[in-house]
Amino acid sequence: MRILLLLLAMMMPAAAFPERTITIINPYAPGSSTDAVARALAESFSQQFGQNVVVTSISGASGVVGMRALAAAPPDGHTLAYSPLVPLAFQPHLVRNTGLGPDAVAPVCNVTENILGAMVRADSPIRSLRDLVEEAKRRPLSFGSPGPNSAPFLAIHRVQAAAGGQFTHIPFRGDAASLTEVLAGRLDFAAIVVASGVPMARAGQMRLIAVFSEGRHPAFPDVPTAREQGIDALQPSYAALFAPRQTPPALLERLEQACERAMQTETFRRVAETWGVVPQFGSREVLAARLAAEYEATGRVLRALGVQPE
Repeated sequence: MRILLLLLAMMMPAAAFPERTITIINPYAPGSSTDAVARALAESFSQQFGQNVVVTSISGASGVVGMRALAAAPPDGHTLAYSPLVPLAFQPHLVRNTGLGPDAVAPVCNVTENILGAMVRADSPIRSLRDLVEEAKRRPLSFGSPGPNSAPFLAIHRVQAAAGGQFTHIPFRGDAASLTEVLAGRLDFAAIVVASGVPMARAGQMRLIAVFSEGRHPAFPDVPTAREQGIDALQPSYAALFAPRQTPPALLERLEQACERAMQTETFRRVAETWGVVPQFGSREVLAARLAAEYEATGRVLRALGVQPE
């Protein structure tokens, strides 16, 4: 009898859900690709659940502020967050007492891969990652990234560790500023989320020379991966939907199914294509394993760099 009552209790929140407006937290700036994808998910969720779904930006500390807000929310499915893995897999190694990590939230589903890459100005003589490394052996190359120990920064660290060269890092807040500096000729290249550089590349202003994923970016099928160019510099980057820890499994199952259906809509496909993000659905079990692996791998790299949490 006690087991039956427990099962009924676990099912009740999912059966009553949703009772009010659902909020999806975007822990980064409004107008970003993260914001756009979150809004595409929200539109579909609203239709599926027959309830208002709003996206609110709670930015700061590379996503930590927004994800802490999620972690503190009631585990009833009415507060979710769509975010890269950075606040959960990177920031706990960099900042003390974030209260975040793989166990701080409940994975719902993997949504996209935010493929990372290196971009140069369109008229640059550097046309490949091999060219970049050879030039960096002749002189230090300056590059911009979203910040020290960010995923794009770590990608260039992996290039340097695998192939050599001298690189001078200039940190920026976001990708747009470093791309602007490359375009102005004040930086040699930018290490970015490729989606951020799609408009400039399509306009013929910038050129993608490599990506740090397992596979090529579908918007740039002719650009080989770092590994295809003989440089073992893999730095994956994913974005996913999360719920507060201790959200009932039955409710997580409903949210996961809704997430998968949302990714099949025309609105979602259009947003993904416009922003250059790569849809990649993964179950909550797959996401949990990926998050744990990213957390451990990032910790090893940062320790090798001598980075200590501040």
